Amino acid sequence: MQILCLGLSHHTAPIELREKFAFTEGELGAAALQLAKAPGVGEAVIVSTCNRVELYVAVEESTRGFAAIDDFIASRVGSFTSSAPVALASAFTRLPTSQSLRHLFRVVSGLESMVLGETEILGQVKKAYQAAQLGGATGRHLNKFFQRAFNVAKEVRTNTNITRGSVSVGSVAVDLAEKLFGKLAECHVMILGAGEMSELTAGALRARGVKSIFVANRSFDRAAALALSMGGKAVHFDQWQNEFHDVDILIGSTAAPHHVLTAEKLAPIMRTRRDRPLFCIDLAVPRDIEPAVNDIDGVYLYDIDRLQEIASHSMNIRRQELTICEEMIERHVVEFGDWLNGPSGESALRYQAAVSAPQGVKS
Repeated sequence: MQILCLGLSHHTAPIELREKFAFTEGELGAAALQLAKAPGVGEAVIVSTCNRVELYVAVEESTRGFAAIDDFIASRVGSFTSSAPVALASAFTRLPTSQSLRHLFRVVSGLESMVLGETEILGQVKKAYQAAQLGGATGRHLNKFFQRAFNVAKEVRTNTNITRGSVSVGSVAVDLAEKLFGKLAECHVMILGAGEMSELTAGALRARGVKSIFVANRSFDRAAALALSMGGKAVHFDQWQNEFHDVDILIGSTAAPHHVLTAEKLAPIMRTRRDRPLFCIDLAVPRDIEPAVNDIDGVYLYDIDRLQEIASHSMNIRRQELTICEEMIERHVVEFGDWLNGPSGESALRYQAAVSAPQGVKS
């Protein structure tokens, strides 16, 4: 049995390309099942985050497996793939079994993230795996593979300093806001979206002492719950513009398939603000905020790719831990590869997992 991965990420493709292939959280289970039923594929998991879209499959033969993934991608965005084959050829990476194992272990450990060592990716991959599992798209091989990956991530984070410091994308976004404004104590913030990314960002903002936080979400109950937890104010999504006059920082983090804030909507509002600048931080993929808003006087827009410039300043300690992390990961790659190759390898894997897993972790 082989495990393959085809994907693109912030390492290989700009946000303009990544957002064309993004899956919503609600799509992941059904899409994984569709891929798992393709000729030559037995199991599938699809991971889709702001920085990556990756398709993992368990197959008997790699050529048929990659062909099935290609057909699946083409059926989803066929018109785009046919119009830009050169861009896609360089954007997508194709990983055979050993590289796929190593890659997922690195991903869940935060070693492939925009912010080295960030912790959000583990939860995102867990949700993608659970969606595929509940949708009936996984089986013996991917179940064991992803469970092993989660154990690897726990071992890396328990035994190294790779997560020391501010490592979430939300925290980096707040670092950017503080860099732009200085102290945030007089700033009013509005967050569009009440999901996990919004919650993490809001927590970081509250820790920096912002004056007030407004939360707008399509589900008002979720907006109210998040606002209550941080002493903010919930706003009905169709009325967020009514609270916009005093906002200094706007953070977009919804799951909308289109731009929530456009230049056409924002321009009239900015004319009433009397030279008061607005900083927009777009954490969503697809993007919440139309790039053209950056052309409006007094508006400064940063999308998730531009956050890389901030992230690069907090890497030194975590980079020093890379060698230790990679040695741990390589051991797990060898062990899991042995298991895939036959019964004797499976016995060795069980033994090694039993003696090396942290107490309370099921391998």
